[in-house]
Amino acid sequence: MGLQWGDEGKGKVVDVLTPNYKVIARFQGGPNAGHSLHFNGTSFVLHTVPSGIFRDGSVNVIGNGVVIDPVILADEIAQIEKTGVDVRSKLFISKKAHLILPTHRILDAASEAAKGGSKIGSTLKGIGPTYMDKTGRNGLRVGDILSPEFKERYERLKAKHADMLRQYNYEYDITEYEKEWFAGIEKLRQFPFIESEQVVNDYIDHDVAILAEGAQGSMLDIDFGTYPFVTSSNTLCAGVCTGLGVAPGRIGDVYGIFKAYCTRVGSGPFPTELFDQTGETLRQVGREFGATTGRPRRCGWLDLVALKYSVMMNGVSSLIMMKADVLNDFDTIKVAVAYKLNGEETTQFPYEINDGVEPVYKEFKGWKCNINDIRKYEDFPAEFKEYVEFIETTCGVPVRIISVGPDREETILR
Repeated sequence: MGLQWGDEGKGKVVDVLTPNYKVIARFQGGPNAGHSLHFNGTSFVLHTVPSGIFRDGSVNVIGNGVVIDPVILADEIAQIEKTGVDVRSKLFISKKAHLILPTHRILDAASEAAKGGSKIGSTLKGIGPTYMDKTGRNGLRVGDILSPEFKERYERLKAKHADMLRQYNYEYDITEYEKEWFAGIEKLRQFPFIESEQVVNDYIDHDVAILAEGAQGSMLDIDFGTYPFVTSSNTLCAGVCTGLGVAPGRIGDVYGIFKAYCTRVGSGPFPTELFDQTGETLRQVGREFGATTGRPRRCGWLDLVALKYSVMMNGVSSLIMMKADVLNDFDTIKVAVAYKLNGEETTQFPYEINDGVEPVYKEFKGWKCNINDIRKYEDFPAEFKEYVEFIETTCGVPVRIISVGPDREETILR
């Protein structure tokens, strides 16, 4: 699980952990995800395909809670196949996953344009409108592709969207994208469509290890994130239950992933955001630009109020700290340990965050050295270990993995 506003480094973590797991499953979100993997001197960004796809012998499941754009998924599969990976033998798609139509993308753009100054910062991939059709019981699902009435159902939903778009007075032309969309549908027909809830539970019954890969971050959860500046799915651990069809009691370890600082893409509250040179340094050193959109990420100090909240909501059993090396050259490192809100100090995450929220910081002495080549926790400088252990004490959960660079090898297991 990502514990912040997304972009925590989930792709790398899943890639590092996959040798211990036969099955890797996505359970929510869609091509608004951008999971970056770095190995053998190459880089890859995955949007819909689970991050275990490059591991030999793995089974990769796109669960029912995911929304799929056939154009983006077909292109992603083609790019992976160019590397020599036999995707068809390793990728399985839930029949109950919903499809993103070309008109969903137009609705997303029209809705965002209509919001004006109150934009939420959508990736404009059609995610929100697709989930709206899902809950409105209008959606098209992967299993519908197998129906002889598929084209008719598509045209019916497209017409409904056209009526909605007339209200926005939004001009559009989906002719070319629609051709690509149907070509993508034909590509998907080559893959196994499965009753993923049955398959996943059967694996659990036979003690096959499954790793569920979250997308976005806990603070973007539709129910518990910084609403309305959130995504359209449940990004918390509970989303695994509905997005894969497993009972709560069948979930084992919960790995909570966070950056050693904070970032956010798009609009919405961000209490520890930095607007000075320090924030710009974090952005440049950390290469904080969106893997999906390319947008520069907003940067700030680590927010332990929000992190503790996410740990609680997810039932995190192990913490994983990413991009610790980005802080190598700072004289002083700050961490928000409380908020001042309406003249009162609180360590609880509030119902609503506005401009009146002021972070209360604790300062740490920086380690001022390069930690990228360190491979044992004992070898880290004392200042770094003090930082890690304060986070552990505050959150009440151990930091089990520390990443000091983008590559698989730049990972310390404690």
